[in-house]
This record gives sequence, structure tokens and C-alpha cells, in this order.
Amino acid sequence: MTAAKRIVLDISEVEERLKSSLGRKVISSEVKIHAEGRAGKRNESLWMKIEREVIHDAVREVIDIDFPHLGVISAVDAGDEIELIYHFYIFFGLYGSEKAIYFTVPVPKKDPVIPTISDLIPGAVYTEREKQEMIGITVEGIPDRRRLFLPPDFPEDVYPWRKDECGIPDSMIKNLWKSERPTGRPNPPVKPKEKKKTGSTRDGKDGNNSGKENDSPLKADETEGSKPAGEKSGENNNSSERQQVNKNE
Repeated sequence: MTAAKRIVLDISEVEERLKSSLGRKVISSEVKIHAEGRAGKRNESLWMKIEREVIHDAVREVIDIDFPHLGVISAVDAGDEIELIYHFYIFFGLYGSEKAIYFTVPVPKKDPVIPTISDLIPGAVYTEREKQEMIGITVEGIPDRRRLFLPPDFPEDVYPWRKDECGIPDSMIKNLWKSERPTGRPNPPVKPKEKKKTGSTRDGKDGNNSGKENDSPLKADETEGSKPAGEKSGENNNSSERQQVNKNE
């Protein structure tokens, strides 16, 4: 069984198809086209604001056009409403044909409820769970209502992304940057540094200067390279005898 051939539509054709399907539930619509990068790659996107009642129908229509890639559902506190933005990408993987569709859905704070789309795109459940705990949206029909990021003991009616009285209260904010170092703590034990032991050379000089003997690129035996090994040892013996005579005197 072969996969159905994907028919690539122009972004304006996608817009007209969605408008025809959703009718008066489309609040506004705008197509944006711009060039990207030095090569001037064409980038097409559709921004469509719709009523929350048709988000499920809108996603189903997009699937009929081309099964989309869902990037994320973003959210913002817009005063009396919460705006959800569904980020979809169609013709994904067809180089030069990818198009973005962004559904903006206003949800009133007095009734922050929206239907799930996880029955159409199962992976959407994760981003829906995030919106429930972070901004206070209730997703009807979501198969998993567990929190995703917040710990179990986090207050139920506090939503970190909200800018109103339902947001994080001042009593929960910890300005760690204002904290000073704690006082009254004992200093940690610090062992005193051990002094580095320095050896002495045969001539009685400090070991730190011993390296100067090797500053010459020639080794000791190379300076006497013309003498046989026997003569070297003989000279060393004579030197030892002279030192012994001096001591006796």
C-alpha cells in the first residue's frame, strides 16, 4: 500500500479553504510572506484568529489539507482574556514548501475552558497540560490531567504565567539576588600551607639555583666529548685525592 501523494497548496489557498470551512467563526485572518536568509528563502505563514468553539474543527481541516507538525500551544495573559496560539506547520519535510499556520484563540478568564485536540494529535496533551497548570486553562476531554512541570505541593489556584490576582503572590517570590551571605557561621577549617622543602647541591648552593647548571645546551659529558671514558674517570679520581690532601692539611 503506497502513501497518498501530498498536494502542496499555496498559503492563500489554505486561507480560503479554512475560511470556507469555519465561516463566521473566523474573527480575522492575515497572510504574511517574507524572505529568509541570504538565499532569500520564501517563508509563508497564515495568522488566523478564531472562536474557541471551532478549534477542533479547524485542526481537523488542517489535517485534511496535510497532516501538520504541532510545534507548541503558547499562551499569554491579555487582560480579560487568555490568548492561546496553536503553532502548526504543514507540508513539513518538503523543502521550500513548508508553511506555518497560527490559530489565535481568545478564551475569557471568566470561563477559561477549551476543548482538547489530543484526540486528533495525541502529542498535544503535553502542551495542553502545561497550559492548565501555568495559566489556568481548563482543557475539556484531556486524557491526562496531571501536572507536567509544577510540583504536587504547589498551590492549586496560583498560575505562574498570569499577570492578575491569580498569578504568583509577592509572598512566594524569593529574590535570591538580594540575599547576603549568612552571618554567624564558623569559618571552614583551612590547613596551613606546607613550606616547600628545597635541597642543596654538592657545591652548597640552594637547590633553587641548581637548574642553572643545566642551562647550557651541552650536557656535562658532551663538553668533554673528545676525551675517552677512562681519562674522565682518572681526572675524577685525581680531583678526589687532591680534596683529601687538603682536608688532611
